Amino acid sequence: MVEVQLRVNGTAHRLELDPRVSLLDALREHLGLTGTKKGCNQGACGACTVLVDGERITACLALAVQYGGREITTIEGVAHPLQQAFVRTDGFQCGYCTSGQICSALGMLAEVEAGAPSAVTEHLAEPAVALTDAEIRERMSGNLCRCGAYNGITDAIRETAGVPS
Repeated sequence: MVEVQLRVNGTAHRLELDPRVSLLDALREHLGLTGTKKGCNQGACGACTVLVDGERITACLALAVQYGGREITTIEGVAHPLQQAFVRTDGFQCGYCTSGQICSALGMLAEVEAGAPSAVTEHLAEPAVALTDAEIRERMSGNLCRCGAYNGITDAIRETAGVPS
């Protein structure tokens, strides 16, 4: 067992954990933050996406001990217009993937704002990345929705970013 100091949603937590405990399991089982979902537990579905220092990660593939002293944001710590946009655009159906989708979208919007290109960015030399549907879909491709709410998710992100359809 090792002592791990995690800062989650603005609150410091001191935990005694086996060094092999994933960040996902630390959040869910040790801190009771069950909004972050365990889907595949292999990093393939994105249901466990959280933000670490504003960057999105899959918590199931991360060891909790790696994130001591960093700012971790789970869906419980998010208060953002994107959440209401998901409701307005029908960006969720069963809701299982929604927390990961929202955290991923917030990380993705920060990447776009920073000018980080994706695999489909047309003009790499441009200082700003145009947030097209293709950009959104490419950047969100690590988050799966079994219900198929992808159009609503894309609409919610576009609405939040102020990009016309």
